[in-house]
Amino acid sequence: MRHARPDTLQALEPVLRRLRALEGMRERSHGIFYVRSRAFLHFHEDPAGTFADIRSGPDWVRLPVMTQADADNIVDVASRELGLSTNDR
Repeated sequence: MRHARPDTLQALEPVLRRLRALEGMRERSHGIFYVRSRAFLHFHEDPAGTFADIRSGPDWVRLPVMTQADADNIVDVASRELGLSTNDR
């Protein structure tokens, strides 16, 4: 599984905009987000589709990002992991 290519990230731009709006993380390079100095969220692609890897505690969780519901879930999971309330999203 490789990191998402520029054309894949371009297709993910709507969810990337939502993620950029969340307090507490920074996009260091296109589609790669950090919290403080620690990698937090990035995207991969393979023949099965596009996935987001998001840090949950010490572990990484892989989530699909192929539908609008998947995108909504990624924003929700990122918000929870960042400790944001629904008013902060």
